[in-house]
Amino acid sequence: PGGASIVGIASLTSFFGNAIVPGYGAAKAGLVQLAKTLSIAWAEKNIRVNNVAAGFTETRMTEAVKSIPQINQPMLERTPLKRWGTPQDIANGVLFLCSEQAGFITGETLVIDGGYSIAG
Repeated sequence: PGGASIVGIASLTSFFGNAIVPGYGAAKAGLVQLAKTLSIAWAEKNIRVNNVAAGFTETRMTEAVKSIPQINQPMLERTPLKRWGTPQDIANGVLFLCSEQAGFITGETLVIDGGYSIAG
């Protein structure tokens, strides 16, 4: 009922610079703009285009980072929910964006980060 839905997986690096992975950040920032552009282009076909910007999430890619106290501890201190996200947290956001409940949402990036991006 909400039409077709495409959901990209962006990242906090879509919004924040990260000197360690500049190409990754540039690509993820590109996804944010791509969703905006495609959502306009494909709206007449009833195709919604959104992203989920995943915060620090427990994956194979982040295992090493999580084990480094100098990185992990400041991240947890800044995150209001005081934990890493899980793949299920991200999947729930994707499921929402694909659902009828999100039928009037397009061109947006849903940040799922435990509040990291709102904390100073």
